[in-house]
Amino acid sequence: MDFAFQVLGYLFAIPLGVLTIRALLRGEYRHYPILLLYLVVDLLTSVLEILTRALPIAESREARRTFIWIYWIDERIIQFLLFLLVLSLVYRSSAHLRTRRALVFLLVCFSVLYAGGSLLWHRDPHLTVSRWMTPWTRDMNFAAAILDLGLWALLISRPKRDWRLLMVSGALGIQFTGGAIGQSLRDLSHEAVLLSSLLIVASNVACLYIWWQVFRKPRQKEKGRSAASSQVSPC
Repeated sequence: MDFAFQVLGYLFAIPLGVLTIRALLRGEYRHYPILLLYLVVDLLTSVLEILTRALPIAESREARRTFIWIYWIDERIIQFLLFLLVLSLVYRSSAHLRTRRALVFLLVCFSVLYAGGSLLWHRDPHLTVSRWMTPWTRDMNFAAAILDLGLWALLISRPKRDWRLLMVSGALGIQFTGGAIGQSLRDLSHEAVLLSSLLIVASNVACLYIWWQVFRKPRQKEKGRSAASSQVSPC
């Protein structure tokens, strides 16, 4: 049943990811290159996982082990890109601060130390990969949610607020919070696997949907300029 939720997540997430990538390629990718990179890698890893499970030998024990190995490698890559995305957004939103570089440097050091320390703490060769990677993923989502909360504080304190950037970070906050709660439930009790899967899938889909809605429409300034230029009669 957990795999059924995973398939359901793919059915919603992949089309939304493609739509968001398409919207970004209209021009906003210049402002959000890390977001575009994350979406492309997330799409490719999702397709790889689907192909791995769709193989004729997917029901064998060795095939399931291969899928789990690929899944958790993909998860580490995605977590790295998510942290990189949040840090890039923090750097962009802290342009009005004199301590901008020092702030980002400290956050990078914190992220590396936290991720490495959490991985060393939870890693246990006597357990299956899923057993110790689940709490590590929970820790990563929790730390990313804290960073995203700080990003919100920076965005609100700016003299001129970027509502598009606020929506992007808000969607990330939903995904991080849902992921942290879902992984915590999964680690606490095996009976909560269905609820945890639902939370993780729903938060991920909600994040992608918000991003799609944010980028599918051009910026207000660009709309205003195009409207003004269309009203000017040719000489």
